[in-house]
Amino acid sequence: MLIEMVQDSGIKLIEVGSFVSPKAVPKLAETDEVVKRIKRRDDVEYRALIMNMKGLVRAYECGLKRAKLTVSASESHSLKNANATPLEAMRRLNEIMEYAVSKDITLSGAIATSFGCPFEGRIELEKIIPIIEAYVKMGVKELSLSDTTGMANPRQVYDYCRIARERFPQVEWNLHFHNTRGLGFANVLAGMQAGVCRFDASFAGLGGCPFAPGATGNIATEDILHMCEEMGVETGVDIDKAILTAKKVKEYIGHETGSFILKAGKNSDLCNVV
Repeated sequence: MLIEMVQDSGIKLIEVGSFVSPKAVPKLAETDEVVKRIKRRDDVEYRALIMNMKGLVRAYECGLKRAKLTVSASESHSLKNANATPLEAMRRLNEIMEYAVSKDITLSGAIATSFGCPFEGRIELEKIIPIIEAYVKMGVKELSLSDTTGMANPRQVYDYCRIARERFPQVEWNLHFHNTRGLGFANVLAGMQAGVCRFDASFAGLGGCPFAPGATGNIATEDILHMCEEMGVETGVDIDKAILTAKKVKEYIGHETGSFILKAGKNSDLCNVV
């Protein structure tokens, strides 16, 4: 039901879940069943997060044609998240890409802890470049710089995105932020100013990482839509339908979330109060 509400709001790319170890992340154990039950639309692309070949095979068996492969820039986080160092994880990429090509699956890539790691601190851009190069070499055309634990700042985001776009103009860039320390939406704006126009978000601000201390949910979809609407940035998404989806999410989980719009409403709601 929630995925159907998401696509009805006008969102055209939906990450429906993650194919990861059920033992490591029990809450995602039924992603296969979720994917199989989606009432799919031709104008919407559905994808899932994967960490390895097993995840990609599961995605294919569920009928998905898009998957996002994640490699961490931080060795400490990579060992906890993928049970492998970044170098070991990168060595698996060619085999995974060969399988994806043989099954007509489009792979995108993500670099977790692109800006900072709770175990290692700030991640410099020089540490990310080799991972980008490996992705590009294997034929990946869409990449995400992911602020897994909300450690990025706007100046850093602007600089990283500007340099990455200049050095890899063939890549379609995406950004993934958490509002852990209140900088998530400022980081979105910095990314926009650097020329990035694709951003991950989750309704009601759900999400997080079980392998990173202090990690909170993603920036809320309805919050970023509201920011764009107030700035006059066209998104193609019906914000009122998006807010209804976020309210349904909150109803399901039964507690407050990180969403500002669910607490305060839209600016335009206040203007209509007599």
